[in-house]
Amino acid sequence: QVQLQESGPGLVKASQTLSLSCTASGGSNSMSAYFWSWIRQPPGKELEWMGAIDYSGGVHYNPSLESRTSISRDTSKKEFTLQLSSVTPEDTAVYYCARAPRYSNWRRTDYYGVDSWGKGTLVTVSS
Repeated sequence: QVQLQESGPGLVKASQTLSLSCTASGGSNSMSAYFWSWIRQPPGKELEWMGAIDYSGGVHYNPSLESRTSISRDTSKKEFTLQLSSVTPEDTAVYYCARAPRYSNWRRTDYYGVDSWGKGTLVTVSS
């Protein structure tokens, strides 16, 4: 079974860029067979889909975050990364990586079809 592991700094200063990585290990983890997403949950709020990189390397972003978000991947390392620029304290959240099979008809609204999640990592943005 695949395991997803987020990594990156737990504290970022306002106006800086938040950078996180997610590494897939074990199981079936070919990057060409899945959508790889970043999802976050601010304290006391619902999950928010931020964006994804797909099986061919195409990227898809939440329109509300698109101007500040960049997602990329390194297939040789089975790793994909998130960069969120110009962060503010409102970007404080637990950040999750997740994957959905290419043909699962997954939904970014309720995460139907997502078959694996990382444990999440808390990132705090200090003012």
